[in-house]
Amino acid sequence: MKAMVVHAPAGLDNLQLEERADPGAPGAGEIRVALHGSSLNFHDLGVVTGRMGAADGLVPLADGAGVVESVGEGVTNFAVGDAVVSCFFPDWQDGTPTIGDFSRTPGDGIDGYAQAHVVRPATAFTRAPQGLDAVEAATITTAGLTAWRALVVDGKLKAGDTVLLLGTGGVSIWALQIAKLMGARVAITSSSDEKLERATALGADHVLNYRSQSEWGQAMFDWADGRGVDHVVEVGGPATLAQSIAAVRVGGHISLIGVLTGASGEVPTAALMGKQARLQGLIVGSRREQQDFVRAIEQGGLKPVVDRRFALEELADAFRYEMSAAHFGKIGVEW
Repeated sequence: MKAMVVHAPAGLDNLQLEERADPGAPGAGEIRVALHGSSLNFHDLGVVTGRMGAADGLVPLADGAGVVESVGEGVTNFAVGDAVVSCFFPDWQDGTPTIGDFSRTPGDGIDGYAQAHVVRPATAFTRAPQGLDAVEAATITTAGLTAWRALVVDGKLKAGDTVLLLGTGGVSIWALQIAKLMGARVAITSSSDEKLERATALGADHVLNYRSQSEWGQAMFDWADGRGVDHVVEVGGPATLAQSIAAVRVGGHISLIGVLTGASGEVPTAALMGKQARLQGLIVGSRREQQDFVRAIEQGGLKPVVDRRFALEELADAFRYEMSAAHFGKIGVEW
């Protein structure tokens, strides 16, 4: 079968389409899935470029969606023909976080979904949302579930809340759609006026170009009725955290989910203390939370924003497009 593989030293030029042995029939508790789509994440980029220390011969991509071809003994929650989507943490089924590394994350610690077929435990997948194709469904595994957990699971988002989103990548655009579904008011930042126009068309209530307004934290605080925003989905990291703290209300919630500007930096601790805000780091979510998210997508009729689609053999080009930061929403891969 066909599979994309990253060889050492990791880099986009060492991504190769190869023939791999077919995984065969599923054993007890397993399902065989014909994969048809994936989407790219910042984490995946780190793997294929070597920042995450990819093993030689690794099959990348954490997101995978397709159709069940056969089921093993004892599997009752899936049937042949079911559309399914993978879980970022296949061993985290429910409850509070118990995993703090990527040793069992597909496309990092174990082979991912840039391949034609897989045989995995049935618990490594959930049902895919009805009405979404494989690429669209794949966007929920990492970016979508991260946004869902940040706002709904951990943030306890409710109608009328104010939400601040940074940038227009996959997590932020999913968060915009989720927040509007829940009845929140949403502000979003970008360095592109064109992307801000697209965000407005998706329902954003307030937009701000951070290139022309560097002190955007105070501006967002003032926008939220002069009391600060209830929730910040912080994807930037050290270079943006101070502004996010400035924007949040006293007692508000900041979800720290990104390191786009670096892995470490100064934290304005006095400002954070003064705001009495909750700064919470998080990495994606559990299988149970993904199942809840699937139901919300179906009930709300949400449709993920996929900027462009690439063929599997064009995976290196897809990552180059991600590195250009020209995309709005998610980048898809389909086969």
